[in-house]
Amino acid sequence: MTLSGARAGESARAPRPVARRGLGRALTGAALSAPPVLVILLFVGLPMVAAVLYTLGLTGGLNSTIAAIAQHQHVSRNGAPTLAAWHEVLTDPQFLASLWATVYVTVLSTAITIALAWFLALYLRFHDNWVSRAVSALSVVPMFIPAVIGAYAVLTFWAPNGFFRTMATQLGWSHAPTFGYTLGGVIIGSVWSNLPFAVLMIVSGLQGVPAGLIDAARDVDAGPVRRFWTVLLPLTSVPTIIATTFTAIGILGSFTLPYIVGPTGGNILGPVMSNSYTAFNTPQQAQVMAVVVFVLAALAGIPYVWANFRSGRNTATPRGGR
Repeated sequence: MTLSGARAGESARAPRPVARRGLGRALTGAALSAPPVLVILLFVGLPMVAAVLYTLGLTGGLNSTIAAIAQHQHVSRNGAPTLAAWHEVLTDPQFLASLWATVYVTVLSTAITIALAWFLALYLRFHDNWVSRAVSALSVVPMFIPAVIGAYAVLTFWAPNGFFRTMATQLGWSHAPTFGYTLGGVIIGSVWSNLPFAVLMIVSGLQGVPAGLIDAARDVDAGPVRRFWTVLLPLTSVPTIIATTFTAIGILGSFTLPYIVGPTGGNILGPVMSNSYTAFNTPQQAQVMAVVVFVLAALAGIPYVWANFRSGRNTATPRGGR
């Protein structure tokens, strides 16, 4: 055999060990990621699929136990799914009022939370004194307070016979506003409980903005507003989107705060779902509402997925690449 033929044979056999190593790494990675994926599929995915099937009137299998004791449920005929439960819920005026209250509270609370978080983050980024250090310490206090305690604190302060109304009456102001048992109280409590995470996210983003870029913008006579829109906000868009998404999803799925502080009627969907499931024994209608909340949360999570995709693409793009 010639030397060139031997080399050709070696080159033909060379990719096999490389391919084996690549396959081994892939199998190792799959084995390491399998346990959490299986846990999610078993404890999240399977109940979710069962719940969706139950809303379509399929009461067998995993849904047989709850279907045996449920009231006012719609059962499929001959195994064909039915949308009767969806029609009942989506045409119910009380559900539509609660859905509107959920969207209203979520959008307004998220907007106020992000606006306040940006205000505090900017102050903490450009000031270093005892006031900023005190604000930095106080801004994260609600993160360490249980939700039920925070809800009762909000109610104690803003109830019709609470601290604010009592002090206003003592000062001669008999028409002081009260937010206990109203959606306004839910908004106040939601902002208070979600503000620490938003502040931490945006502050961390602002800390990563190079001071040279801010100084360069100041050197070309860019005012504070222009520096915010052209330098600070674009470079901290990903932390802002993450804070916005998690705040909105947290408010959509909240229960304790609106249950304690919110109104009896026209509350957001968290307490309404609980009452439908337990008080009225209509789990099928409650699970229809849960699917609606899941869809709203998925819509709120789209900007987060987009931000992660954009961040990953920018990280993977080499310098000079398009």
